[in-house]
Amino acid sequence: MEKFEKLHGISAPMPLVNIDTDMIIPKIFLKTIKRSGLGVNLFDEMRYDRSGNEIADFVLNKPQYRDAQIIVAGDNFGCGSSREHAPWAIADFGIKCVISTSFADIFYSNCFKNGILPIVMPQEVVDVLMEDSEKGANARMTVDLVEQVVTTSDGQEFPFEVDAFKKHCLLEGLDDIGLTMNNVSAIDAYESKMSQARPWV
Repeated sequence: MEKFEKLHGISAPMPLVNIDTDMIIPKIFLKTIKRSGLGVNLFDEMRYDRSGNEIADFVLNKPQYRDAQIIVAGDNFGCGSSREHAPWAIADFGIKCVISTSFADIFYSNCFKNGILPIVMPQEVVDVLMEDSEKGANARMTVDLVEQVVTTSDGQEFPFEVDAFKKHCLLEGLDDIGLTMNNVSAIDAYESKMSQARPWV
């Protein structure tokens, strides 16, 4: 998993509340077990019409937001079913950080396991960040995980909280497999010891 330390990028405003995982990636695209290739279908039903043409006024279809790496969203982002394909699609599109007043618990946890930083902020702060995001591609936001600060394009700084262990995993680029592999020597030693103690197993 790619390390996350400091991000300086375009922020897309998505003020809609209760954006659920089916809106993030519709169930028709859940047949794959690959993490790659889902970005094209991120927010599929909002990005495309029934003929597959882009809907011009959807934020991520606008020229200034096509390369967005941050989403500032309305309340309760990632609610609905607990599909891990949702953060897969977000990451594959290139989004590395989502800021909202609240997240569904499972989605929030899945973000960290897929290299995405979900940040919870008070409504008054999200309002400021949303307004800053509406300035377009020339107004880039900075997310500093090390210092735990979000900085707007005009220099306003807003601190945020994050669980220390989850922060460590993002900074080191460790998903669940990576965490396990950190202990591979101890695991091998244990397996060797057990095979000698219980050769019949």
